[in-house]
Amino acid sequence: MPADATESSLLPRRSQAALGLGVAIALVAMVAWFVGQGWLSGGFVHHDAPPPAAGRFTVNVNTAGVAELAQLPGLGPATAQRIIDHRRDHGPYASLEDLLDVPDIGPATLEAMRPHLRPIRPRESTP
Repeated sequence: MPADATESSLLPRRSQAALGLGVAIALVAMVAWFVGQGWLSGGFVHHDAPPPAAGRFTVNVNTAGVAELAQLPGLGPATAQRIIDHRRDHGPYASLEDLLDVPDIGPATLEAMRPHLRPIRPRESTP
C-alpha cells in the first residue's frame, strides 16, 4: 500500500501550504486593521473601579432639600441645612452669589459647587 493511500486530504500538500499562508496573511491584515481603527486604545475595563459616571446632576438651591444639597462638592449635611435655614429666614436666593451670605460658604466653596447649581432666574416684578 502506498503512503498516499492512508492519508485522506481534500487538497494536495502544496495547496494546503498556500491556503495556510493565505489564512495567516488574512489574520495579520485583520489584526492590523483592528489596531489601526483604534479599538485597542480604550484600555481594559477595571471591574473593581468603574469609570466615573458621565452624567452630571444639578440642583436648584431654592427648592433642594438637605439630601440633595449635601451631595454638592465641599458641602455636608450641616452646611446644607444652613443653606435651607438661610433660605427660610431670608427668602429665596436671587443669585448664586447670595450663597456667600451662608456661614461656612466662601468663594472657593461656591466655585466648587457652581457647575452643579442651576442658574437662578431673575424674578419678574409685578406692577
